Formats: sequence, structure tokens, C-alpha cells
Amino acid sequence: MSDTGSAPAQALDYDIVKILKALPHRYPLLLVDRVRSIELGERIHAVKAVSMNEQFFQGHFPGAPIMPGVLQIEALAQAAGILGIETMELAGTGKLVIFMGIENAKFRAPVTPGCLLDLDVEFTQKRARVYKFKGVASVEGKTTCEVEFTAMMVDSI
Repeated sequence: MSDTGSAPAQALDYDIVKILKALPHRYPLLLVDRVRSIELGERIHAVKAVSMNEQFFQGHFPGAPIMPGVLQIEALAQAAGILGIETMELAGTGKLVIFMGIENAKFRAPVTPGCLLDLDVEFTQKRARVYKFKGVASVEGKTTCEVEFTAMMVDSI
């Protein structure tokens, strides 16, 4: 990323192949299906297609399936991971973005099978290898989860 004041680089519509290059996560814990837009060094808009076939719906809750809030936060963190890895051009290097802290998590509405969960994440602070993010998950414009979190870039574990 350039510090010359130019506009941040943008990309549109990462498919699953590009997501798999940026993230180490795999089924059943890969929670980002598509990246709609990314402004390197700034923000990302990704999507999780929530299907009744998700393993967690077997027990959360039978007869009234709701996506666990912690998995909404994980989906936002994975989107942030893509943003961080792509911003620093580290895809395929084995570097990982890992959680350090979660703050101000709020759950506003349930996420049920058949939803497209929008994941909007932006950098709020960048220092060396430690980053802070703000994330909002929503369905059809209605906020389901909002959270602030801290992550760190590390070598592969």
C-alpha cells in the first residue's frame, strides 16, 4: 500500500479459489464464501451463504436453527484475515492472522438457514503486526452482529 495519498487499491468479487489461497480455513470452519469488494488497507465486504447443511444447525437448535453468534464473529474475523493477508500481499506464504481479543460484541438479530450473511469489516488501527478491526454482519441490511476485535499476523503455527 502506498503512503503517497493515492486511493486504496480495490478488487471485486473474489471467488472461493482466491479465498482458499488467502485463508488456511477449510470445511467445516471456512465461513467466507465470496468477497464482493475489498479496498486494500481499508475495508472488505464478504458474504457467507448460510445453508441448512451447516453442521452447527444439528444442535443449535433442533427445530429452530440459529447460527451461533460466535460463528458470526468468526466469519467477520475470517473476512478481516483476507483483508490483512491481501493488503500485505502475503497470500500463499503461510502467514496467519489470529485473534488476540474481542470487544463490544453485540448480537442484534438471529441468522437462519437460507440467509446471505453480509460481512463488512474495516481496519480501525494498524501497528506493526497487530491490527484492530470493526465488523458488522447483516442480513438484507439488518444488523445481526457487531464487534470490535484485535488480531496479530504470525508465522504459520
